[in-house]
Amino acid sequence: MNEPRLVTVYRSQGMLPAQVVKAKLESAGVPVLLKYEAVGQVLGLTVDGLGLVEVQVPEAWAEMARELVAEEPPEEE
Repeated sequence: MNEPRLVTVYRSQGMLPAQVVKAKLESAGVPVLLKYEAVGQVLGLTVDGLGLVEVQVPEAWAEMARELVAEEPPEEE
């Protein structure tokens, strides 16, 4: 079976920003996977790469995902 190649489109130090980006991409129909070291989540560490979270998408979706990540949020009135 041929698995799609995953591409990192966003990196954050900590889970919260990655979850926000994941939700934005999923709302646009982009399949998303978060890649992170479990020990950083268990111990709550965000130093030396332990809190690093990578937002990954299939290669075919990478360009669209990068454009969505780069979009500025709409201004509130």
